[in-house]
Amino acid sequence: MTTAKDLFIIALDLKHSVGQGDLSLALAGAELIDLIGAGAVAVDGESIVPGGRVTLDDRFMDEAAAGITRQAPYERIEDWLWRRGRDLSAAYQAALEESGELKAQRSGRLPFGSERVELVDTPARRRAADRWKEKDPVLAALVSVVGIDDERSDDEPGLDDEAVTTVVAAVHDAVMELEAVRQRRTIENAAFANLWRGP
Repeated sequence: MTTAKDLFIIALDLKHSVGQGDLSLALAGAELIDLIGAGAVAVDGESIVPGGRVTLDDRFMDEAAAGITRQAPYERIEDWLWRRGRDLSAAYQAALEESGELKAQRSGRLPFGSERVELVDTPARRRAADRWKEKDPVLAALVSVVGIDDERSDDEPGLDDEAVTTVVAAVHDAVMELEAVRQRRTIENAAFANLWRGP
């Protein structure tokens, strides 16, 4: 199990509304944290420095490791999050649907109602739930960044790894930047609509 997969499962399980862009950035951050844990990369300031070549028993982690810039100048964490995070949430959803861990559910009584997905009870889902219940600090921090865990207590354990803290902070900044872009677009669209309506 990876932190990113756990994060995706928890985000679905808690049934909060999370933007795909926000979740994709957090998933990229989770992958990076696991790469740090595996010794595949290290963090030097704001840059991702390649470590030793490691074999990771996960398709997404292998893709993430293969995408590491191995020559100076090394990639900045923020740039990695935006590049790796592009459509990552949709990719995780497709992979879980393909493996039978997610199934489509129709809402409403009509057969052509809007479709949503629901998690199947699997060992992976139970492991993610256990990690969440145990208040795993990395998972809790990433879930908080995407705005899910507003009901959790303040006495949870903090992050004790500087590199992980740096990555979580970068994910937070990227999510805030994405929200600012959304707000700017909303304002611009409203102004454009008013322009067409006229006085």
